[in-house]
Amino acid sequence: MRIGTGLNYSGGFADSVADIVELEKVGLDIAFVPEAYSFDAVSQLGFLAAKTERVQLASGIFQIYTRTPSLTAMTAAGLDFVSGGRFTLGLGASGPQVIEGFHGVKYDAPLARTREIIEICRQVWRREPVVHDGKHYSIPLPAEQGTGLGKPLKLINHPVRERIPILLAALGPKNVALTAELAEGWEPIFFHPEKAGDVWGAALAEGKAKRDPALGELDVFAGPALAIGDDVEHLLDQVRPHLALYIGGMGARGKNFYNTLAQSYGFEAAAREIQDLYLDGKKKEAAAAVPLELLRAISLVGPASYVKERVAAFAEAGVTTLVVSPLQPGREARVDAVAKLKEITG
Repeated sequence: MRIGTGLNYSGGFADSVADIVELEKVGLDIAFVPEAYSFDAVSQLGFLAAKTERVQLASGIFQIYTRTPSLTAMTAAGLDFVSGGRFTLGLGASGPQVIEGFHGVKYDAPLARTREIIEICRQVWRREPVVHDGKHYSIPLPAEQGTGLGKPLKLINHPVRERIPILLAALGPKNVALTAELAEGWEPIFFHPEKAGDVWGAALAEGKAKRDPALGELDVFAGPALAIGDDVEHLLDQVRPHLALYIGGMGARGKNFYNTLAQSYGFEAAAREIQDLYLDGKKKEAAAAVPLELLRAISLVGPASYVKERVAAFAEAGVTTLVVSPLQPGREARVDAVAKLKEITG
């Protein structure tokens, strides 16, 4: 079991980098840099590459609508180069609130676009002249759509690797099936080990049946909150606003993927209540309505013996990497929590 963590996209980047430098010393395996509608992740990943030596780096995630496929491939190859082959390309669709609201780009056909983007990226990394005739992307641009001067080009530089690992953030059945078919890694959100098989098992099996054996086994990245100790359960309250934001506020009624996920876990009434409260502007009340049972299930919070049992449950559910969010305040406490988890996972 590998251990990772993510940077806080709304926090102080310098402090976060200092955390990663110290976490690397105690065995952190991978660090994720998010990109919502915050600072871009690319500049921060490049900075991290210069400040670290061993830890793997990942975008968590680049939104598929905000860069051309070729630029996504170029960026990934550049980050892989400056990090010495330590980069993983995390991709995801995000949601219409961000894509249309912040970027002004139409949110459409996430599955088909993702499939085409992966194909184009791998062409670029193999240094083939890029030729793609898809429904959503045409490279070179057809003459009737432009000047007619476009021609197939290949990447000038030689990438460190011709197959940079691709990780997809996916929730819906079709997205998860696509991930299991085409990607090296899968990043679900709010992973509930005891419910994951019911929610995603069929989709994973469908995708894996079409999977190229050359891709290897699918890496599964879960993101639990982390606190190890005898008196830490109260720290779960820190997770409440985050879940309330996603379950209640990330989309309109009937258009919120995270609310649907909470319902599929068996928390139908709570999910509806959280959304109603959040959309009515009652954010504190929405956070208070997040069920403790859900918080416990998706987290690693408790005594070392309990956390060890929960790690085993995550592993049994297919998780290969725990991308943890330490809850205890202070760098020393966060580093200590990851060091303890590293001991637990062996």
